[in-house]
Amino acid sequence: MKKFGKVAVLMGGFSSEREVSLDSGAAIVAALKSKGIDAHAFDPKATPLHKLKTQGFQTAFNILHGTFGEDGTVQGALELLGIPYTGSGVMASAVGMDKYRCKLIWQAVGLPVPEFAILHENTDFEAVERQLGLPMFVKPAAEGSSVGVVKVKESGRLKDVYQELKNFHGEIIAERFIGGGEYSCPVINGQGYPSIRIIPATEFYDYEAKYNRDDTVYQCPSDLSEEDEKLMRSLAARGAAAVGAEGVSRVDFLKDTDGKLYLLEINTLPGMTGHSLVPKSAAQTGLSFADLCVEILKTAHVG
Repeated sequence: MKKFGKVAVLMGGFSSEREVSLDSGAAIVAALKSKGIDAHAFDPKATPLHKLKTQGFQTAFNILHGTFGEDGTVQGALELLGIPYTGSGVMASAVGMDKYRCKLIWQAVGLPVPEFAILHENTDFEAVERQLGLPMFVKPAAEGSSVGVVKVKESGRLKDVYQELKNFHGEIIAERFIGGGEYSCPVINGQGYPSIRIIPATEFYDYEAKYNRDDTVYQCPSDLSEEDEKLMRSLAARGAAAVGAEGVSRVDFLKDTDGKLYLLEINTLPGMTGHSLVPKSAAQTGLSFADLCVEILKTAHVG
């Protein structure tokens, strides 16, 4: 364990997901310490990132969610500092954070994604409602943890929802509703891991269901057939590879009422809280939370 040296667990940060990042970071620090690793919390909001060098850190475990954390920004800074860090590199992080451009890449390599449209001030909103049908989901392209996601159920409401969301980062996406079930599939070092069926008590798997409620049901192993489980793991690995994701990522899926699977989005820096999905999946393979953290730390790289 000494080969990692002094490890900074990058947590907190500046995004709307700061509190989730702090929760993940605290769990990771405790797990790494339990394995004899010299791990310390490091919040870039409190301490400038360049202090990593002057404070003697040799490796960074990045768990900064959202803007400046998983969009390639901090990854570029760590590259310049020459500090090995966990997770995806600059390009894959930027693409993974941008749901729109991620979807374009997945479409280009033949992966199934739900039909969608990009909204602008001059969009014919009635035409989009006719094209995608109701209900539909509308979301900012560059926010994580379901921040800003709205389910539009009433005709004529799409334009108002766009006005509410247009100041978020990136494009605003309207997406066809797929109603057969929500799933997620981790990818660790290029290998798909056991899928999780997500059954929220809320109308959909929103921020509240992810982090603040205890009545969301996570089925792992999920209810997929052996054939569909194999397919989902393969699709998840292909989706991660298409954007260049490294280390640990998580691909979210929707299943329609006919059983077809659709890739929804990728999280190149998945959460590590008590509610998080990657630890639940890894546990099915016999990997404890602490051992998972060590495995992730082993993937630290520069370039």
